[in-house]
Amino acid sequence: MRIEVLNLRKERRASRVRARLRSVSDRPRLSVFRSNNHLYAQLIDDKQGKTLVSASTLELAKEKANKTSKAALLGEILASKAKKAGITKAAFDRGSYEYHGRVKALAESLRKSGIII
Repeated sequence: MRIEVLNLRKERRASRVRARLRSVSDRPRLSVFRSNNHLYAQLIDDKQGKTLVSASTLELAKEKANKTSKAALLGEILASKAKKAGITKAAFDRGSYEYHGRVKALAESLRKSGIII
């Protein structure tokens, strides 16, 4: 398949996910970006256009673990930072990624740590 078609599909998936998030606009948006090696997550206030809290697996560089378990640790780190900032609820924006693997581990870890998604 041509790369343009694949990119278009990815953009459509992301826009479908973000369209559902508009209904919970009172919460900050938890945006996830997944690269080949790392996972990045940030809580964004869309009304002000500012990032409130961010974390990535780059902070866990010395950890000897696989990518999925690092994603779970990232969820715990992000949850503690969010609680310090007074955030208890967020709208989960997984972008064009499936709710599977590292993305799922991050979300479940956040829920386990007390953040309502």
